[in-house]
Amino acid sequence: MSALPSVCLIGAGSSGITVAKGLKERGIPFDCFDKSDRIGGNWVFGNKNGMSAAYETLHINTSRERMEYSDYPMPKSYPDFPHHSHIAEYFDDYVDHFGLREHIRFQTCVRRASKAEDGTWLVELDTGEQCSYDALAVANGHHWDARWPEPAFPGSFDGVEMHAHDFRDGSIFEGKRVLVLGMGNSAMDIVAEASIWGEKAFLAARRGAYVLPKYVLGRPVDQYPADPRLPWAVRQKFLQALVKFSVGDIENYGLPKPDHRMGEAHPTLSDSVLSRLAHGEITVKPNIEALEGDSVRLRQDEAVRRSYLGY
Repeated sequence: MSALPSVCLIGAGSSGITVAKGLKERGIPFDCFDKSDRIGGNWVFGNKNGMSAAYETLHINTSRERMEYSDYPMPKSYPDFPHHSHIAEYFDDYVDHFGLREHIRFQTCVRRASKAEDGTWLVELDTGEQCSYDALAVANGHHWDARWPEPAFPGSFDGVEMHAHDFRDGSIFEGKRVLVLGMGNSAMDIVAEASIWGEKAFLAARRGAYVLPKYVLGRPVDQYPADPRLPWAVRQKFLQALVKFSVGDIENYGLPKPDHRMGEAHPTLSDSVLSRLAHGEITVKPNIEALEGDSVRLRQDEAVRRSYLGY
């Protein structure tokens, strides 16, 4: 038998550590490199490598049973939707349970990986070392790379302009008028925080999205059966009925009507934003058109106006 291939694994976050476990179980030699000083990647609040997008109040938006690894369940003492500190602790325990820590080199960055003519990989580390491997596995995630609107909005803004990646806690909004752009989970969490801390909170939406509560009939919404053997059209109708029953029409909250059917784009899970919208603590606005110093000009076309209640 030929020798097993050696593997370079980049990243010790939620994906990297499961790859490490699979390699170890099969006896495949590997080295794992991570820029941080600990396990967990994006789920380490205040990560030393500065790449985590976690904020103080962050909780997972998938339930405990959905997110846990099948071969290492999360503790039942965790809430249904654990805090980021629980998740970081869980990943740390996972690595020690399966004896993976000895394979991980922390505070080590892979500067470059290039494929040689013979198919092997030459890996250059920030220490100056160069190592050769038979295979390369990249598990460095994507939340560390802030994605701004493309093309950028015309004009400039005199106030604080920041990406959700740099948000840490709502106190930075104290006494301020805050506009949050987006309909994803982070945007909803942040605008809810802004409505508590700030003078006024606005939510600008480029397109509509379905916003689901985390619980329906006392049960985490992602734990309702979704048998893959059923045709997608049947499952989609079930999802639509579940949303209609639990939330009603999203337009009733002042949000724009989604331009797609349930399940055709990633839904947003948030209990807090629906409550804040219902109480008038958040004002919904259309997409940004331009930045104008100390103000923001919003889209004014008739089609947009018709899709927003009260605008």
